[in-house]
Amino acid sequence: MSDAESKQIERMKSSLADQKSAFRADRQRSLAERKADLAKIAKLCRDNVDAICEAINKDFSCRAREESIFGEIVFVINDAEHTAKHLKTWMKPKRVSVPMNLMPGKAYIRRDPVGVAGIVAPWNYPFQLAMAPLVAALGAGCRAMIKPSEYTPATAELMKSLIGQYFDEDQVAVITGGPAVGQAFTQLKFDHLFYTGSTQVGRLVAKAAAENLVPVTLELGGKSPAIVTANYPFESAAKSIGWGKLFNSGQTCVAPDYVLAPKGREKEIAKAIIEVAQAQFEDAGNDGSYSAIVSDRHYARLNTMIEEARAAGAAILQPEHDAEAAKAARKIPPTVVLNLPADSKLLEEEIFGPILPVLGYEDLDTATDYISDRDHPLALYVYTTDKAEAERVLDRTLSGGVGVNINLLHLSIPDLPFGGIGASGQGAYHGETGFEVFSHNRSVFHTGKWHPSRMLAPPYGKLIEGLAKKQLK
Repeated sequence: MSDAESKQIERMKSSLADQKSAFRADRQRSLAERKADLAKIAKLCRDNVDAICEAINKDFSCRAREESIFGEIVFVINDAEHTAKHLKTWMKPKRVSVPMNLMPGKAYIRRDPVGVAGIVAPWNYPFQLAMAPLVAALGAGCRAMIKPSEYTPATAELMKSLIGQYFDEDQVAVITGGPAVGQAFTQLKFDHLFYTGSTQVGRLVAKAAAENLVPVTLELGGKSPAIVTANYPFESAAKSIGWGKLFNSGQTCVAPDYVLAPKGREKEIAKAIIEVAQAQFEDAGNDGSYSAIVSDRHYARLNTMIEEARAAGAAILQPEHDAEAAKAARKIPPTVVLNLPADSKLLEEEIFGPILPVLGYEDLDTATDYISDRDHPLALYVYTTDKAEAERVLDRTLSGGVGVNINLLHLSIPDLPFGGIGASGQGAYHGETGFEVFSHNRSVFHTGKWHPSRMLAPPYGKLIEGLAKKQLK
């Protein structure tokens, strides 16, 4: 461990102590204070659009400005403003009924902030996936510490600077650093730990948090399938799937990871997707609107997966492109793969890149069985003109979220919980669900100075015996 990392670890321990102390001194931030916090987030976004886009572009070496605006900045603004709009309702105590045998009295549930939240953000949407959980934490009245990914250092440093301008460090702090700092961060005794990233690392995070009995939310990944049924126009499906797969060059946790098409028509849908890619990007290698792969390591991994599939006899389809320019820019051209062996890495690992296997299925039940035989995906997409078919897919599968005749955009609806299940995650957030993540449902039963329960104390007599018999009837 370097001296810089040791200093960062000491700093974050100090920050946690300061935030816990500040929270104890001010446990219940008012509605006005919380709305002001959320307004700061929206202002931070609007006032720094260019700086945010430039930092993300620097980290990726090429990230389409529009993808950063819509996929990161606008998303956070909408989330903050939606939360502020509904916060008064979410904060209200919820009255519940009191059974007759426990009257008189009133019972209600308070939504109290849990305290200090730890937020671990990934590299693929480095701004949004740090700030959206922060919106939920601030809305709930919590304080927060954020650990951005070391793979996007420019964005991490910018967030640290901007957060420092808008918030005191005893309310929101950003901790930068490498894997050693990240590991130490997950071992801190937060009141809630929120992690977004890979399933593999998620297991380690859950173990680290368990040592301190820290509750966790795990937003993980998984292989999200897209089923195209025979009745759905393939050209329309290709446009939707192609857009969702190629946004941020497939470096999206809910991007379609493979396509299930009617057997015998796999090549038809594959060619349609390639045509969509060619129409969107005249030359992926030289097109500034086609995002690069985030790192040399990830680029090499994706290329290896393609070459292993090619060596195993798979058909590799790509639109026309300047291969040398693409390599120099660290870009993987849009790639559709046919005839994959079942043990291919492209079918076993989450791809997280612009590579899309297409598989054939005999009938709809065969397709849903294929999905159900594997870990539950973070997202599932079905393209069909038959509502009964869509319901059949929903009935026979389980996933974090679903898009019917669309993909990706379900996570942009604030009132829809976003999260996985099983290997694709634990817990969800966005909207009121995000507010609940960082809130404790605190039960309260309030009576007057005297209550009939006083009569239940020993020594028990005939009156209590009669009451017991009555209760047991």
